[in-house]
Amino acid sequence: MAKPATLGPALTPTMLRFRAQVAMRPPQRHGRDRAIRVLNFCVALVALILTAPLMAVVALLVKASSRGPVIYKQPRVGLDRRQSRGSGALSHRRKADQGGRIFTIYKFRTMYADHRQTPRQVWASANDPRITPVGRVLRSFRLDELPQLFNVLKGDMNIVGPRPEQPAIFEGLRQELHTYRKRQRVLPGITGLAQITLPYDTSINDVKHKVDLDLEYIKRRSVGHDLLIMAKTMPVMVLRKGWM
Repeated sequence: MAKPATLGPALTPTMLRFRAQVAMRPPQRHGRDRAIRVLNFCVALVALILTAPLMAVVALLVKASSRGPVIYKQPRVGLDRRQSRGSGALSHRRKADQGGRIFTIYKFRTMYADHRQTPRQVWASANDPRITPVGRVLRSFRLDELPQLFNVLKGDMNIVGPRPEQPAIFEGLRQELHTYRKRQRVLPGITGLAQITLPYDTSINDVKHKVDLDLEYIKRRSVGHDLLIMAKTMPVMVLRKGWM
C-alpha cells in the first residue's frame, strides 16, 4: 500500500525570507545593483576623506553662529525592500506600511534650534526665515548635505538616487501622486537626476516632474549613469543651481 503524500513543514518567517531573497530579481540585475552599490560606497569613502577638513570648518561655523547641535538628525523614508524583492516579500516583518524603511539622515544644522524642535514636518523654502545666515550659505553650496556621506557608508543611502523625504510629507505625496512610492525601489541618494535638472519645488507639479525624473533614473541606472550624475553635481554645487 502506497504511503500517503506528506505535507512539508510549515513555512517559518526565516524560510519565507530566504525564498523572497532567492526569487527577488534576475542575476544580471542583482549584479548591476551590487556594482552600483560598490561604486557609491567607494566614492563616499574617498569624498569623506577629502572633505574632512572642510567638514571640520563647517562644524565650527555652525557651532559658533547659533545655539544648538552641529548635526541635525531627521527620520526619512528609505528603500522599500518589499518592492525591490518582489510582491509581498518581507511584508510579515512590517507592522505598518510607511513606504519604506525609516532611517535617520544626517545634515549640518542650517536652522535655528528652536524652529527645529517643532514636531510638524514641512518643506523648507529658499527664503525660509528659520534658516540661519551660516545655514543659508551652506544650503546655497549644498555643504549641509556632506554628513550624508556617513549615511552612504552605513547603507541607508547611495550618492546617487531619489532624494529621501520625511515620513509625514511622504505620506501626503504618495496620496497625491500614485507613482511617488515607486521611487523607493532603490536606495535614496544625496544627489540625483532630478536634483541636477530642476530647481526648488514650488508646487505639486514641480514634485511630479521630479518624480518622473526619478523613475527615469531608476529605469536607466547603471555604473556609468551614476558616474555621469556625480560629475554633473559639482557644477550644480558651484553655480548654485537646482536644489538637493
